[in-house]
Amino acid sequence: MGIFGRKSDETTAAGTTADNAALTGDYTIDPAHTTLGFVARHAMVTNVKGSFQEFEGTLHLDGTDPSKSTASLDIKMDSITTGSPDRDGHLKSADFFKIDEFPTMTFRSTSAEALGDEDYRVTGDLTILGVTKPVTIDLEFNGAAKDPFGNERVGFEGKAEIKRSDWGVTWNAALETGGVLVSDKIKLNFDISAIKNA
Repeated sequence: MGIFGRKSDETTAAGTTADNAALTGDYTIDPAHTTLGFVARHAMVTNVKGSFQEFEGTLHLDGTDPSKSTASLDIKMDSITTGSPDRDGHLKSADFFKIDEFPTMTFRSTSAEALGDEDYRVTGDLTILGVTKPVTIDLEFNGAAKDPFGNERVGFEGKAEIKRSDWGVTWNAALETGGVLVSDKIKLNFDISAIKNA
């Protein structure tokens, strides 16, 4: 059941549950147990998957009013990896992410809403190459637990689709058989574990 929609015998006057209220607070994203990934179509026939290895982020969860929840993320572009050093180097170059000039990609949420059950939607500003555009992320709440070290954790899975050209990432190459080498549409995938701040 959802972070903002669990059923309990202990229901407050406002209609929320004691469990939900207990989850309210500030959280730090745990990079060791979080994946920020992406998928791009390559040569019109296959998918190339990649991820970012270095990032930091925070969440604020409001268990009584999900619209007051927020998320913030800073990603080091130099940490991009696709399993191919040559391809990674090209992505870091002036053809794509220009990491010397724009070392960080950021996300700052602007709104959040509960869709029902475990499903939520977060909209925010994504900044790449100094260009800021809105993006909407659909999230599923995976649950909350205390780990063996006493940390209170929450988990989310999310996905979104963007067009890289909206942020000025436009490099491409034409194929002899038609089409282009790299798709404009990029799928973003998130698997997030966050620890509640003491």
